[in-house]
Amino acid sequence: MSKEGALDLASGVGGKIEKNEVLSAVDQYEKYHASFGGNEEQRKANYSDMVNKYYDLSTSFYEFGWGESFHFAPRWEGESLRESIKRHEHFLALQLGLKPGQKVLDVGCGIGGPLREIARFSSTAITGLNNNEYQISRGKELNRITRVDKTCDFVKADFMKMTFPDNTFDAVYAIEATCHAPDALGCYNEIYRVLKPGQHFAAYEWCMTDSFDSKNQVHQKIKEEIELGNGLPDVRSTRQCLEALKLAGFEVIWEKDLALDSPMPWYAPLDPRHFSLSSFRLTAIGRFVTRNLVKVLEYVRLAPEGSQRVQAFLEKAAEGLVAGGRKEIFTPMYFFLVRKPHSGSTSAEAS
Repeated sequence: MSKEGALDLASGVGGKIEKNEVLSAVDQYEKYHASFGGNEEQRKANYSDMVNKYYDLSTSFYEFGWGESFHFAPRWEGESLRESIKRHEHFLALQLGLKPGQKVLDVGCGIGGPLREIARFSSTAITGLNNNEYQISRGKELNRITRVDKTCDFVKADFMKMTFPDNTFDAVYAIEATCHAPDALGCYNEIYRVLKPGQHFAAYEWCMTDSFDSKNQVHQKIKEEIELGNGLPDVRSTRQCLEALKLAGFEVIWEKDLALDSPMPWYAPLDPRHFSLSSFRLTAIGRFVTRNLVKVLEYVRLAPEGSQRVQAFLEKAAEGLVAGGRKEIFTPMYFFLVRKPHSGSTSAEAS
């Protein structure tokens, strides 16, 4: 674990939040969630503030553990986590049929890891939509370093009310991002509006599966841990997402929980029973080392007060994700490929 990596982690905690206000931001963030007295209605009503605080607080931890792409992927035996993540991104590009010169939208792009990978893989121009200023500034820096800044850019906007004109993009994708939307239909309506008629939208969604039982207290606790640790208003079911896509006006080409096809469990990088040198920082031992590193960095004031609290709710997230994966009640890779009909009317006009 390099000194530079540790210092980047320490300096990044809090994002654009003033360092002396990080602890207060953690308090405010946690209060949105059930474990701290919050509820789903509060999270949905204040989703923009909640999600922004979440990513200001957690982005440096994500980049420290995951690299530039913050998502899971189906993984083959002998394949590194990074290799599987790249393949998962290429799969999305191939399903969309991306072609050189097309104008593509990445909805909820994070710091742009998938954006850069897919842009280089498909020779397309990609716009990353993100409502978090810190992630955009980090993404722009990485775009310059990798020299894709001439064809790829970022727009700061809420994906519930995008600033683009109707029928702007040749393709749209989202990778484990639209789960932050307070309302799936509202989000899909906006994606439908900005997509050109006859073109495709593909995504990996975080969802509860048909095995989830809302009356089961263990299941409900796992769901709450996932929501707390990942800045989510509510984790919807695969059925709810599919229904919302149809109501938005999309034609469903195909959909499937790709976790069912993964030779290795998708949650293996976070599983205490799993060890990998290639993704050491995500393993139980790696997280233990990080936890103590953050404790030291906060003690010597290189990391702001509250950093350990961020580490703690991210640990809860890991526990919830692993438990949800083992019980097969949660998936981070419900995939769908849908098409906007050639009729071209927006869903708002049609309703």
